[in-house]
Amino acid sequence: MTRAVLSIGSNIGDSLAHLRSVVDALGDRLVAASAVYSSEPWGGVEQQDFINAILIVDDVARGPWEWLDFARACETAADRVRVQRWGPRSLDVDIVVCDDVSSDDAELLLPHPRAHERAFVLIPWLDVDPAATLEVDGTVRPVTEWLAALGADERAGVRRTDMTLDTPESA
Repeated sequence: MTRAVLSIGSNIGDSLAHLRSVVDALGDRLVAASAVYSSEPWGGVEQQDFINAILIVDDVARGPWEWLDFARACETAADRVRVQRWGPRSLDVDIVVCDDVSSDDAELLLPHPRAHERAFVLIPWLDVDPAATLEVDGTVRPVTEWLAALGADERAGVRRTDMTLDTPESA
């Protein structure tokens, strides 16, 4: 069994449909999906707000590299174009963690090296796994502690929406 936590986000086009496309592509590999959140852009690039969610996924046939292939395929299907780091995008699918795998490969950094700095990852993650932990630089702490360490502005910039990831295909 390979369990992973995926962070999905979008701020171009039909953002909700882009997020739902990931849910549909997962099918029965989806264990849990957070609520959909609106968040201010991260990284200093002027752009519109994102919508984000966290998915917990499980598939005995997939390891971290297969989850990376899945993420890239979803982004490609949503016409993701990598023009500017932290810039606007139709779909971003990041692997936050995959089991207890650590990787410093430039193509697959695990756990995600900045997840602990991003309220738009931590807040929805707690929706679906209130007991989640995250290792950063050899230190494992509850996600609640990583979130509490962020500034109030960072946390306040993440707002729960009334949108849902449910689709006819996933219902």
